[in-house]
Amino acid sequence: MSIKPSFGHSPRRWTLFGFAGFTALGCVALLALVFHGDGFTPIELALLLLYGILVGWIALSFWTALTGFVLLLIQRLRRPPLQDQPVAASSSEPPLTAIVLPVHNEVAREVFARVQAMRDDLSNCGEHEGFELFVLSDSRDPDVWVEEELRWAQLPSGPVPVHYRHREDNSGRKSGNIEEFVRRWGARYRYMIVLDADSLMTAETLVEMVRRMERSPRIGLIQVPPIPINRGSLFARANQFAGAAYGPLFTAGLAFWQGGEANYWGHNAILRVAPFAAFCALPRLPGEPPFGGDILSHDFVESALLRRAGWEVHLAADLAGSYEELPPTLIDFAKRDRRWCQGNLQHLRLVATPGLHPVSRVHMLSGVMSYLASPLWLLFLVLTGAQAYVESRSEPVYFFGDHLFPRWPVSYTVEMATVLVTTLAMLFLPKVLAVVLQSLRDRRGFGGTGALVASTLAETLLSALLAPVLMLFQTRFVLATLRRKPVTWAGQNRSDDSTGWREAVSTHWPQTGLGVVAAWAAWHCSPLYFWWLTPVLLGLWLAVPVSVLTSRAGVGRGARWLGLFQTPAEREPDAVISGYWKWHSELPEVAEPSADGSRFVQVAADPWVQAVHLSLLEPRQPGRRRRSKLRLLLDQLQEEGWGSLSNEERLFLLSDQDSVMRLTALYWSRPAGPGLDRLAGAA
Repeated sequence: MSIKPSFGHSPRRWTLFGFAGFTALGCVALLALVFHGDGFTPIELALLLLYGILVGWIALSFWTALTGFVLLLIQRLRRPPLQDQPVAASSSEPPLTAIVLPVHNEVAREVFARVQAMRDDLSNCGEHEGFELFVLSDSRDPDVWVEEELRWAQLPSGPVPVHYRHREDNSGRKSGNIEEFVRRWGARYRYMIVLDADSLMTAETLVEMVRRMERSPRIGLIQVPPIPINRGSLFARANQFAGAAYGPLFTAGLAFWQGGEANYWGHNAILRVAPFAAFCALPRLPGEPPFGGDILSHDFVESALLRRAGWEVHLAADLAGSYEELPPTLIDFAKRDRRWCQGNLQHLRLVATPGLHPVSRVHMLSGVMSYLASPLWLLFLVLTGAQAYVESRSEPVYFFGDHLFPRWPVSYTVEMATVLVTTLAMLFLPKVLAVVLQSLRDRRGFGGTGALVASTLAETLLSALLAPVLMLFQTRFVLATLRRKPVTWAGQNRSDDSTGWREAVSTHWPQTGLGVVAAWAAWHCSPLYFWWLTPVLLGLWLAVPVSVLTSRAGVGRGARWLGLFQTPAEREPDAVISGYWKWHSELPEVAEPSADGSRFVQVAADPWVQAVHLSLLEPRQPGRRRRSKLRLLLDQLQEEGWGSLSNEERLFLLSDQDSVMRLTALYWSRPAGPGLDRLAGAA
């Protein structure tokens, strides 16, 4: 199916991109005017090129936010937010919709507290018909896997079914997890709402997403922007505030110019299952990781493939009730960024794929630029220092040739000041506009106008301190990817664990050291440049204490006591958020693990745990090679003890019904009796 041109949105795009382009060209022209006096040196040409790329990126973001501000300002009195509107009963039978939560080594209690909170919200609004929940586990820790099964088995009964499936082979990571679900059970469902393990969505939003798909049969995907919630550290609270306060401007602006060619963010979105199954199967890229192998940032590619097949992809910037959680510390944030960096840089191989819509290519290039911007900024700062050194060592010539009178140097202070002010305005004006907008829309949700302004100032200061550290992190990630060092796939830390001083020093000492060296070099090259570079240097010097202090939940509580970083979701939480915290504390405890703390042993020792586990295993006829491996592992267990097996080997044994029964026989037939003393001691 060919793509139908979206003429209605093309003028919007050309207008917004035009404003961004003219803004960038104006800034570059002013900078070129400063440089052109004696012709352009190689350093000056490089600075012009780098600044043109970077200011173009900033200008596009600025005009997107400004457009969103104007739209939201106009619309703020037209209709109440979605969560304030009653949900009208549907006259027809609702279509079957699967709500899927892919998980990977998550805290099982938290996962199923979210599941139960969304079930309750759907039931309470009377719109639960047609919805089914799936927990799709890729967990590689056998103890986590067994606890997930027990949590599922002990869920309270309710009108919304909850299904659980664990994959033995987690090929393809999250995209492979979703692909297997679609291949095996997708034909049963018209729609699929994809969540992350930390996602929450209100019933009103879930129902409205389905209704919009029903009303618009050409839409293949609707992305709902998530608002960050629930974390307590200062780092996370500042980012939660930024997402709640500034995010609506950018999402409204994006929805304005993207139209039916929006992007997919991988979660908190609804997809039409049939076209997704038909057109979004992802290939394995040729070659070795990081540029070959599995496509990590699969969401960009899946939305591009849907659009190539003629299906529209929309960003529902007007929908509320969509939530996620953020990494609690700067170091955890950087670890997640490392995975995203590799995934986005992979798109360099995919951006020229035949048949993609031009806007889909823009999305891919934007994802690449979001990480390349950091090394480009670093290079820009280095070249600026080199230019400052050259100018500090050159002496002006007042008399030359046959001229009788001196030639005075021309001052370009006005031009340089204009470039600087324009760049800073594009960086910080969206925050000012957000304060204006939120003070008109929901200032009480942010603690009042005073608290909103104070929080914005505090968040801006914190962002200024963190920006140089993140710049160096991302530069290192880009270089590591270019050196073909693949990233490992590990579970994300979703607790409020703080960063210790030793971990902070071991992580940030290269950045602090670079800050000291850069300060020494800048001072000796040009004291004036040193003072201009101070905001960057300060963030590097303070990297260790800032990383530690912002990771502390106690510091976050102190900021809340001062009225900083409050959000509407925190002050007046939706029922689904309150339900999550309720079930987080009230979910029934599962059976205690065995004496050695292992749920692997518990499967063999506890008949109820074993019954639950066996009921979720699929019958199989193991091949000759698999039978041989099972026999070797069971012999090893009998000779060397239950603690001698690796996690991978335990997973292998737990994945087969016959081996589980043999584990039980080994456990109860050993001479040590019901305790594990002798076997554990052999490990």
